[in-house]
Amino acid sequence: MQAAMGTMDYIIDTVSAVHALAPLIGLLKLNGKLVTVGLPDKPLELPIFPLVLGETRSVKLPDQSQIPKQILTNCLYFLLVVFMRKLVGGSDIGGVKETQEVLDFCAKHNITSDIELIQMDYVNTAMERIAKSDVRYRFVIDVGNSLTQ
Repeated sequence: MQAAMGTMDYIIDTVSAVHALAPLIGLLKLNGKLVTVGLPDKPLELPIFPLVLGETRSVKLPDQSQIPKQILTNCLYFLLVVFMRKLVGGSDIGGVKETQEVLDFCAKHNITSDIELIQMDYVNTAMERIAKSDVRYRFVIDVGNSLTQ
């Protein structure tokens, strides 16, 4: 990832587990946008210093529990826009029109995802592999071909 630092205009983050956003933010160019669409079961932490300064620094911050969340959020977005001009946003779903636009864009630019295509009868094995953390890509069930067999 080091070679790609500061090279991306947009990142669509589909990870649905809790994960660090700082490495992804570091990949963005000036005016870059990170959109999270995964839904982790716990909130993601959005570090301020990699956004503002482009690096991680150890700085003692005031007790944030005493500061209203909306004020912290407003300050964070101000810092993002003014200094590094990197935007972070999210969405849990798009409508049919938006979904089609994304699919068309991906087809036009040959953007594909890394998946493991499985048949319906492999679902139990896939669940066992998930429990063992033996999964490199997302599982996609080939429902159409599974039903014709």
